[in-house]
Amino acid sequence: MATLNKDVFGLKVENHELVKLAYDAYLANSRSSHAKTLKRGEVRGGGKKPWRQKGTGRARFGSTRNPIWRHGGVAFGRTGEENFTKKIAKSSKLLAVRQALSMKNADKAVVVLEKEAKLTGKTKDAVKILKELKLEGKNVLAVAAEKTPEALRSTNNLPNVKLVRATYLNVFDIMNADAILFSEKSLKATEEWLMGKEK
Repeated sequence: MATLNKDVFGLKVENHELVKLAYDAYLANSRSSHAKTLKRGEVRGGGKKPWRQKGTGRARFGSTRNPIWRHGGVAFGRTGEENFTKKIAKSSKLLAVRQALSMKNADKAVVVLEKEAKLTGKTKDAVKILKELKLEGKNVLAVAAEKTPEALRSTNNLPNVKLVRATYLNVFDIMNADAILFSEKSLKATEEWLMGKEK
């Protein structure tokens, strides 16, 4: 049976602030900026002054595309060029991943396969492993040392299973998983990456 590294899976997490920061950064960096509004100069029409400047008793207006008019432009709207990314130091990111794994391990959500899984590319291979581990119906984060074509084909059709390479683990996937599944190879690769010993 594999022994978990205490510096990766055994941290005492008294403050969740760093985990929250990394979680929010993942969501922000996944966000794309497609929404765009039209400014008053971009809305079609409105070239004619709606009424004369003086003498009507009404407020003066030069265009029907003024932002306070219906069908007018939008003041301070989205441009489609917003940058939502949040930067987080690499050392802080790795520490946040270690803290998240420690929290999951404390909840007994970390599972290590005793022998290497034999995946031929068929979904039934992955389903068989989940049944043996009693993980059916749970959101499973499967960690692989390398994402092979056979492993991808075996898990792609399972909506509750996400396959991720060891060095691409992130706080978002870890915290949203009911169980985190490691092989001995992927466990070693994860520990080396998080402890800064990867080649």
